[in-house]
Amino acid sequence: MISKMNKLTFLIYHKEYEAFLERLRTVGVVHVEEKTCGTPDSPELQNMLALSNRYTRIIKALEKSGAEAVAPATAGADYTALLDAADNLFTEIEQLKVALQVVEKDIATVAPWGEFDFSLIEKLSHAGYDVKFFITTAKDFKEEWSELYNAIVVGGGASKLYFATVTPNSVQVDIDAEAAKLPTASLSALKAEAESITAAIASKEESIKTFAQENLATIAAGLAALHKQMKFSNVALSGEKVSGDKLLLLQGWVPEDDKAQLIDMLEKECVFYQISKPKLGDKVPVKFKNNAFTRMYEVLTKMYGMPSGTDFDPTPIVAPFFSLFFAFCMGDAGYGLILILLGFLLKKKLGKDMAGMMNLVITLGIFTTVIGAILGTFFGMSLISSDIPQELKQFIISGDVELFGSTYNKQMILALAIGVVHISVAMTVKAINNTFFFGFKESLSTWGWWLVVVGGVIVGTLSFLSIIPADVSKWALIAVGGIGAIGIYLLNSFERNVFLNIGAGLWDTYNMASGLLGDILSYIRLFALGLAGGMLGETFNSLALMVVEGQEGVGAVIGWIGFGLIIVLGHTLNIAMSCLSAFVHPLRLTFVEYFKNAGYDGKGVEYKPFNKE
Repeated sequence: MISKMNKLTFLIYHKEYEAFLERLRTVGVVHVEEKTCGTPDSPELQNMLALSNRYTRIIKALEKSGAEAVAPATAGADYTALLDAADNLFTEIEQLKVALQVVEKDIATVAPWGEFDFSLIEKLSHAGYDVKFFITTAKDFKEEWSELYNAIVVGGGASKLYFATVTPNSVQVDIDAEAAKLPTASLSALKAEAESITAAIASKEESIKTFAQENLATIAAGLAALHKQMKFSNVALSGEKVSGDKLLLLQGWVPEDDKAQLIDMLEKECVFYQISKPKLGDKVPVKFKNNAFTRMYEVLTKMYGMPSGTDFDPTPIVAPFFSLFFAFCMGDAGYGLILILLGFLLKKKLGKDMAGMMNLVITLGIFTTVIGAILGTFFGMSLISSDIPQELKQFIISGDVELFGSTYNKQMILALAIGVVHISVAMTVKAINNTFFFGFKESLSTWGWWLVVVGGVIVGTLSFLSIIPADVSKWALIAVGGIGAIGIYLLNSFERNVFLNIGAGLWDTYNMASGLLGDILSYIRLFALGLAGGMLGETFNSLALMVVEGQEGVGAVIGWIGFGLIIVLGHTLNIAMSCLSAFVHPLRLTFVEYFKNAGYDGKGVEYKPFNKE
């Protein structure tokens, strides 16, 4: 459900504006319509946004160091000094890394020439000799270079040959080869320098870890304080100047449950305010008001989008169907028990922050246990073939059923039946929703399709179950089809002539006929995923039994160890894959099949009160 909202309009004297906003934030129940979000016209917000990005960058870099905050946040800290200190540490370590890259490049250049003393080259130069270094290939090296220029091969192979020449200064060296440029330090000196820089980098990284342990919490607190300031500034800039800039007009929303608290505060203020009901077309912020069970599934609705002003809250319907779909895809009672146990353990370990999510895991585990038992699978074992009492087996849906002269799997038929019910509920919600927001006259086409599809399903089901006789069902189908056709083809719009209405109805018929069948067939995935998970679990059981089959003595011990490993690892892998599939595919059935047929828009705005948080 969605809480009722009231529209607010304030007129505030400009000198009282910021003080009024502070008091409004203290009450913390008003959702302000923000009109400025860091635009170029607001240098103040732009500077805050840049500072926020700096905070975020530094916090991520400190967290990347692997250190965790040990010291608590320091109140009244100089946040700018801390940011500068962190940036200096990161700058120093980056400079060291660049220097290390340069030295490593020099090492790669000198390494093929081996270790030698550069002072000897200087001595030869003073004695009138010139030493040059060259790189070529083995096939391009000419033997006469050894006689003409005292060429000496230092190392290398066929692809690269390294050699040096020693000639008097008066001799012009004419060699068709690549001249090598060497650093002015020896290989050992370069390696020593690289080790020194590496040690300095390690020391700086330790300094960063220590800095993070001591100041990470304080910097995070600085970012939180900045976000509060940004929120306040953004709200302050949302006021529209009127009456010669002496007054500011501010608009917002307050939930019906919090209206009395707000009025108590406003009656003490020197401010004009007006409270009114929302009109069709207003972008009303959405605040959910659901029970404990439905509240766990609000996160799924938010993933798609909040209800708009012409939408009902879909969460109360999403909750049971998503749970059913998840359980059907998992399809194993044993896996459901694991989810329940995991949920309780993690709930205790992770604390209150994750309690809601763990409650959802526990709930999905309960659904999986029940549905898995009905589908007859327990850790990959078939319950219908086990020794459980016959009275319990009658509740298991397994095997085939004959319909219309053909044989079908019962679980597959059940999955399709669930799909038909889900889409029928979606079309019912759409018809009621359109009638509520746009009126019955504008919803005749929607009700026409509801009669044809949902009415046809109801009549067909009653006839199949022999609740109504065949001749009655025939005339009932004709009646719902005829009445529905009037709404679809003749009354779909009162603003168009009859021929345009018929054309639009035919187009809707084509889309409905092609889309509805595909939507229903999509629900086969429930059966397919449950079947795949069950078969994989059964396969792991068979592999585990093969390991211990026929083993005796030491072999039996090793076999049972292998049995335990296969069972634990195999079913753990199967549970992980099944959980992923059981989350993604039901989400798709909800977001695509249900929301499309329910006409859910999902373009609403979430209620976010202007408060101290």
